[in-house]
Amino acid sequence: MIELLLYSVLIMLASLVGVFSIWRRVGWAIERNLSCLVSFSAGVFIIIAYQLGGEVLEHSNTFGSGLQWIIIGALAVWLLFKFMPSFHHHHTERLEIHPHSRLDARRIMASDALHNLGDGILLASSFATSSSFGILTALSIFIHELVQEISEFFVLRQAGYSTKKALVLNFVVSSTTILGALGSFFLLESFKTLEVSLLGLASGAFLVVVLHDLIPHSVRASKQKNLYSKHLLWFLMGVILMFIINMFTMH
Repeated sequence: MIELLLYSVLIMLASLVGVFSIWRRVGWAIERNLSCLVSFSAGVFIIIAYQLGGEVLEHSNTFGSGLQWIIIGALAVWLLFKFMPSFHHHHTERLEIHPHSRLDARRIMASDALHNLGDGILLASSFATSSSFGILTALSIFIHELVQEISEFFVLRQAGYSTKKALVLNFVVSSTTILGALGSFFLLESFKTLEVSLLGLASGAFLVVVLHDLIPHSVRASKQKNLYSKHLLWFLMGVILMFIINMFTMH
């Protein structure tokens, strides 16, 4: 139990990786290139959505039941935030004046919360198998989370949140890892039945984030300053990085 909690907290600490942005030189570079870093985030999250979707289809009883959860996740997050009022005001559509006018980061936070619940369940299941297997699983999740959380931080900053608020929100969302871990620890069999559906919902939600928010935002930014190749390069860097991480870590 103590071991599970400690490693859950370690994974949560990955959400604070964006704190390096307050360093003077790094912070300046991030603020200057936020739009391109959103393209990088799009590459990262499209691979995460693909990976989650693959896991869901592999572990579902049937292909159709797994696909069903992915579609439900996509529709649910799209409909939920389509009819919810946005947190910001649309002063203008011009990107240079109001760079976050069309980027709503709430979708990515909702998607990540579902994903983290699934990770918590996976972590508890791994520690239930053996301590060494649990530690390997925790380290794998931590490495994935480092890249994912910094990508999420970029999106939150571009969406208009301050550095402090982006860090706080990232940490709060990552705390769902502990909820999944504790729930699974006390009700292992019940929570294990939820894992496939949770990861399916997260996969569908991430697809909406990438296709509805991040990629269109990158395309608009590319058009404005004619930086298509630069944004495409950052997108591919995100894709390649996540592929490399997936090759060398178990998840």
